[in-house]
Amino acid sequence: MERSGTFADADAEFEDAQFVVLGVPFDRTTSFRPGARFGPDSIRQHSWNFESYDLETGVDLSEVPIHDMGNAGEYGTASDMVQGVREEVARVYAAGKIPITLGGDHACSPPCVEAYPTPESLGVLYIDAHMDFRSSYLGDARSHACSSRRIVERVGARNVVVLGVRSVSHEEVDDNRSIGMAYVTAHEVASEGIESAVQRALNMLKTDRVYVSLDIDAIDPAYAGGTGTPEPFGLTPRDVKYAIGQVAPRLAGLDIMEVSPHYDSGNTSALAARLAREAIVRSVHARRTR
Repeated sequence: MERSGTFADADAEFEDAQFVVLGVPFDRTTSFRPGARFGPDSIRQHSWNFESYDLETGVDLSEVPIHDMGNAGEYGTASDMVQGVREEVARVYAAGKIPITLGGDHACSPPCVEAYPTPESLGVLYIDAHMDFRSSYLGDARSHACSSRRIVERVGARNVVVLGVRSVSHEEVDDNRSIGMAYVTAHEVASEGIESAVQRALNMLKTDRVYVSLDIDAIDPAYAGGTGTPEPFGLTPRDVKYAIGQVAPRLAGLDIMEVSPHYDSGNTSALAARLAREAIVRSVHARRTR
């Protein structure tokens, strides 16, 4: 396990931590602009920009036990990455902690879900501009273009909702007619409002615990251009902030994927770091106010 800088305020030992950060610098399945392998360390760097105290919740992250495991190792293939990440995240779940995984391309998300000890009891809110529902892409069933499909195979179609989608292939739509994975488009969010859209999505997830997989390209490239596959007409940062806040009482884990820091001046990395911190403070706040 490599260590190359830590997430801000992540100074607890693994045994004492409530949240555990893991970086996965892997982008071998990227199909447009590479660079997501630099995302984990860039997000960590930008996490130091923020005050530890959260104005809205009153939670101070310097008082929350967070551990940074560092980065997973170098992987030659997506299948190697899947095996390695699954083992690392399984250790986090087994210890009763909440993983915060920083990618990396979206191929890194399915093993984080697959590591959950009882996958049939886990809901997944998959926030993405793309459906990622191909059975295979460029000959690779573990491509980032197949990630929601692999997650559905693990937890079941009724336990996955995609939020913010606005780019799909004809093949994906056709396949999903028989499989039945639910989705709420970015266009629906714009027309009905984020509160209604998120409530609708979460009402479809009947599980006690919900995992959030966030592809940063779900957010409009006007706000988050540092990504591999920017897609216009997206969600706003506040939309995603709201979604994370609503999941927080049920949060099982979070990943933030597809940050490619070389395509902007740090805005996207800073936003990703802030959203990771948002998930932590909202989860802590929810526990304190039950």
